[in-house]
Amino acid sequence: MKIVFRTDASHDIGTGHVMRCLTLADALRSRGEHCRFICRDHSGNLFDMIEKRGFPFHVLPKAREHILVSEARSESAPEYLAWLGVDWKVDAQQTIASLDGAQVDWLIVDQYALDARWEKLLRPHCKKLLVIDDLANRPHVSDVLLDQNLGREAKDYDGLLPDNCIRLIGPQNALLQPEFADLREFSLRRRKNPVLRHVLISMGGVDKPNATGQVLEALKSCLLPIDCKLTVVMGGKALWTERVRTIAATMIWPTEVRTEITDMAQVMAESDLAIGAAGATAWERCCLGLPAIVVVLTSNQYTGACALQAAGAASLIGGPTAIYEQLPPALVLLMKGEAFERMSRLASNITNGQGAVRVVEYISHPQ
Repeated sequence: MKIVFRTDASHDIGTGHVMRCLTLADALRSRGEHCRFICRDHSGNLFDMIEKRGFPFHVLPKAREHILVSEARSESAPEYLAWLGVDWKVDAQQTIASLDGAQVDWLIVDQYALDARWEKLLRPHCKKLLVIDDLANRPHVSDVLLDQNLGREAKDYDGLLPDNCIRLIGPQNALLQPEFADLREFSLRRRKNPVLRHVLISMGGVDKPNATGQVLEALKSCLLPIDCKLTVVMGGKALWTERVRTIAATMIWPTEVRTEITDMAQVMAESDLAIGAAGATAWERCCLGLPAIVVVLTSNQYTGACALQAAGAASLIGGPTAIYEQLPPALVLLMKGEAFERMSRLASNITNGQGAVRVVEYISHPQ
């Protein structure tokens, strides 16, 4: 089959949309399917990552600034239209042109700024359409809808989808790299008698507000064990890497700053606590039963973060401005009694890391 992904990364969007699409593309390629990407040339794009993973891609032209600003201010514009960079009709025309007149087997769309209007223009150019969403706030004309968020229910999309659309809802469908499922047993086994010796700090691929630096500063007033070590993981597009390295050098615990790592599953499995963003990596942590203190970096993360806390799978401390005040007491509560072990167990119930396998089955054997 020929499968095309339409998705973007930027300093505003972050990297999570492209990364989860790459995970799905990897799983499809392992089945012999042919995948390629269509992405717009935003600042902070992940073209280098797509190329490194071996997928061909087509670049849509960089938006002119006046188009981006005027459309973003339009009263009729969707909340996330600025993420697209151009009018949705222009994006649809450019996407169709990049298909070179071919009808693909599947078009997979992961872009909050696109909805049924764009999809209707693309429908004649694909046999099947899959939409990846987290918001349940706009209509689609897809054959399959994937929303991997905790707390989401199929009924949240009532009235937004065709009657025959397959709804893949919840974190059991989360798109994780296979190494997370591979390391799940090892990770859960080592948490039976937890001891806090290794803290992982990971605030996503961009970390626009420098939440990483704020976490490090807040940890200076926390009573971590003296033999604890800190590992900071930052994306290749992170905006504050050098500032974080400077702060890391002042910590009283050994603090390593790593960028663009390829062994995230192993690092998580060997960590005792994560302090991280409430985005896609939340499902990676859950798969491995890694207790977490989560920070909401964007508005679309809030609902999922609250659901994680309600499930006992993480401790929520709000947004970046709350880190310095709320992180120390949150850490104290976690270090009491059997809190770590309980959170690990509850988190591990949320997903087993086989979501990509499930989604590939629907694509390979459409109903």
